[in-house]
Amino acid sequence: MVIAKYPSVCLPLAFALLLCLAVSTESQSYGHGGNQDQIRADDVQSRWCIAKPSAYNFELLRNIDYSCGQNGVDCGQIQPGGGCFRPDTAFGHASYAMNLFFKAAGKHPWDCHFNGTGIVVTQDPSFGTCTYPL
Repeated sequence: MVIAKYPSVCLPLAFALLLCLAVSTESQSYGHGGNQDQIRADDVQSRWCIAKPSAYNFELLRNIDYSCGQNGVDCGQIQPGGGCFRPDTAFGHASYAMNLFFKAAGKHPWDCHFNGTGIVVTQDPSFGTCTYPL
């Protein structure tokens, strides 16, 4: 039997199946009706990606490096003197950078995964002089 001999062949197929199921489940959760496109547009506009408080600093620093290295992501606000530099923490900087990547990538749920260290929220995480873009 091929599967018993090569179990790693099934892993990509299982992942693809789970991804399809997740996308299908999300699209069904919007319901049916004439204003379905409006609901989706509003839902996408009111979502931000932030770091999970339980994430380790080394993971968050990796997320900052990755996010800030992508096209369409300007991390100037988390640099010294920027509106989101304070508090100078890995959590704060990673949350801002991860949200910029999330926005640039299209705001899909998988754009906030970051190896399990990101979470999508519906409450604006902006504070003081730090404004998280939609």
